[in-house]
Amino acid sequence: MTKTVKILLIVILFFMLIAVRAFIQPYFYDPLITYFKNDYLLAPIPEIKFTNFFLNLLYRYTLNTVISIAIIYVVYTNLKVLKFSIKFYVIAFIVLSSILFMLLKFDFNTGYRLIFYVRRFLIHPVFLLVLLPAFYYQNLKIEK
Repeated sequence: MTKTVKILLIVILFFMLIAVRAFIQPYFYDPLITYFKNDYLLAPIPEIKFTNFFLNLLYRYTLNTVISIAIIYVVYTNLKVLKFSIKFYVIAFIVLSSILFMLLKFDFNTGYRLIFYVRRFLIHPVFLLVLLPAFYYQNLKIEK
């Protein structure tokens, strides 16, 4: 794959990540979006239909994950990196969605911040920003 094709693919994939975020409202059930846009400091957490919420969370996480893993593969074209990334994303989803479920289902009086940040890791491609430089520095270390 030529450098130009790689760059073009990466740009297209990044625009796909932006599209997932831009077209969220009509396609994903997430009552916490309006909660965090409004006066969430004083308002209670809204009523959540947990089955719908977690299915939509899984759907959005899967879209972001597939695109993120595609970006990682295009950048590094290494099967070990690809396998690690897939395992990382699966484990991260299981752990973070379990934490989010417990925070929403059982009132731990932790406030809104923990819910906000755990949810953010699930609905945004934050792990891509961590894994890309990590693999880059790993490659630098291996080459020396």
